[in-house]
Amino acid sequence: MRSVLALFQFCTSLPLGRPVEFEHFARRSYLYPLAGYLIGGIAAIVTFWIASPPVGAAVAIAAVLLLSGCNHFDGLLDFGDGLMAHGRREKRIAAMTDRTTGAGAVAAGILVTLLAFSGLQAVANIPLTILTAEVCAKTAMSWLTTLGRPFREGMHSYLHSFAKPWFLVPAFLLTLPLFLLPLPRLALVLALAATAAITAFMLVLSRRVFGGVNGDIVGASNEIVRAGVILLLALA
Repeated sequence: MRSVLALFQFCTSLPLGRPVEFEHFARRSYLYPLAGYLIGGIAAIVTFWIASPPVGAAVAIAAVLLLSGCNHFDGLLDFGDGLMAHGRREKRIAAMTDRTTGAGAVAAGILVTLLAFSGLQAVANIPLTILTAEVCAKTAMSWLTTLGRPFREGMHSYLHSFAKPWFLVPAFLLTLPLFLLPLPRLALVLALAATAAITAFMLVLSRRVFGGVNGDIVGASNEIVRAGVILLLALA
């Protein structure tokens, strides 16, 4: 339970009492999807009573961002700056890790948010979609934590140092309760497949552009996978 509490304190802005030692979660980063159930579940409850699709979509996106303290969204902005920077790898890393916000950050934030917002308006059930997308997003974070070779010291390198290859399996198993939801089974299978595909893409892109993975890239994957799964469920 201390591992779960440490996870929730790390991934959410909820007031959860005295801080638990972070190492409890670091040793069990395969628990990431549980944070998806918590954040996505609260967002689903908040939007359940909203009949207007545009309003429901906006509230759902706002809920997951606020509940996560915008930490992963900040990673998306930094990733956008690094990706759009010109020059050698060192210059891209510097652009991603500095404190300024450039055009790449703004573009990444707007594009990913617009895609998620437009997709949510088109789905049949916003609450179930935001829950599914959030669990998939946290699963991607777990997989990247396990597979992503760090290119610098930081939060990601600390979590990665405890991760084991077998962490991929329990992280995936924690997504299986999604199949209890009243959603088409094929759509859920495709959502998990998209999660794996986007994770693999982020790994390859990050190694090529930055030489590895850091916390910003893991956070960016959360936002990108959420938007990607929402769009997929809208099309399905």
